[in-house]
Amino acid sequence: MADPSIDPETTPSSESPNVDTPGAEALDPAEALSPAQAYARFRHRQSSPLLAAFADAYPFALDDYQREACGQLEAGSGVLVAAPTGAGKTIVGEFAVFLALRTGRKCFYTTPIKALSNQKYADLVRRHGTSNVGLLTGDTSVNSEAPIVVMTTEVLRNMIYARSATLTNLGYVVLDEVHYLADRFRGAVWEEVIIGLADAIQLVALSATVSNAEEFGEWLSEVRGEMAVVVSERRPVPLYQHVLVRHRLYDLFAELAPTARELPGGGKPDVNPMLIKIAHE
Repeated sequence: MADPSIDPETTPSSESPNVDTPGAEALDPAEALSPAQAYARFRHRQSSPLLAAFADAYPFALDDYQREACGQLEAGSGVLVAAPTGAGKTIVGEFAVFLALRTGRKCFYTTPIKALSNQKYADLVRRHGTSNVGLLTGDTSVNSEAPIVVMTTEVLRNMIYARSATLTNLGYVVLDEVHYLADRFRGAVWEEVIIGLADAIQLVALSATVSNAEEFGEWLSEVRGEMAVVVSERRPVPLYQHVLVRHRLYDLFAELAPTARELPGGGKPDVNPMLIKIAHE
């Protein structure tokens, strides 16, 4: 896969950040809060001032699970976030970036492949400017001493073993697609990063496909110390499965696919009877 074109000299946009985060509810400026709601909102802002400032930059309300995960991060805990694809869990990773910039520390944002690293680098440059964001992959090095550096996970693993000076003042590490830890060939890289990072570094682990989040979270707590587990099962972006037979595309399931439901449930889905018939022919 060819890496998307990246121009490190691109001037950061002065427009509002991209707000097409699935799962987020639009704010209605005309909606009036009851006195109780207004007081609860005031208390929340007082208890989590950095989260309040971060959330104010978005013209939509953060979901409950996003607020919970960000609140845990602001309180000093690491966090494992398990949420379906399209649910907006990267908001938590971006809050780690926000915290690093606000507190004068570094944040490394890791991804499993170069294409994702390039994409995230471009996103963060648009929001925070070229001087604040760097990129490190196997064949690219841009502003490596920036406070925010996007990199492939192998690059961070190599830094840890080399005791790189770039790790100095590192406060947050985001492991996007952390389920790669279960990969037969590359999983050891994620395990080595989780174990090898200094205890003072707060870890943000993001995944859409971790099925044993609580068990995984317990292991992370044993290795890293305090580690909150935040799980959301709400799926704002439906996913449909199809099977191509000869030149015709069939729905995999007879009824609505389980991954197309906003919330899990509804019993075990039946496979499309046409596919069963074809399989028996």
